[in-house]
Amino acid sequence: MASFAHLKITIRLYCGDEIAMGPGKADLLDAIKVNGSIAAASRVMGMSYRRAWLLVDTMNRCWKEPLVATTPGVAEGKGGRLTELGEKILAHYRGLQARLDGSASCPDHAALVEAMLTAPKVNQKA
Repeated sequence: MASFAHLKITIRLYCGDEIAMGPGKADLLDAIKVNGSIAAASRVMGMSYRRAWLLVDTMNRCWKEPLVATTPGVAEGKGGRLTELGEKILAHYRGLQARLDGSASCPDHAALVEAMLTAPKVNQKA
């Protein structure tokens, strides 16, 4: 019965009260890397440009160097790109996610899954 139970671990790295990196910000970095601009990345992800820009701004303020370099305009080679540090941070974050996602062989993971129901019990009245 417990074979259907699963654990989902979400990693968020904090800089003060700000989330410096999390799953959504990592996805945004991936989209910027593939699409070459914050605007194109925001469209692909279905979010407003303003929201994407605010996420990039937060990331750039939380690390020793910016993760995304921006160039205004739409001409060839302009837009947004990951910096060298941005590439490294994204790779390390994805590596950490992969190690945690592969934690099924961990005794703690197995114990939690074994103790979990496949679905919640029906609400019990007091």
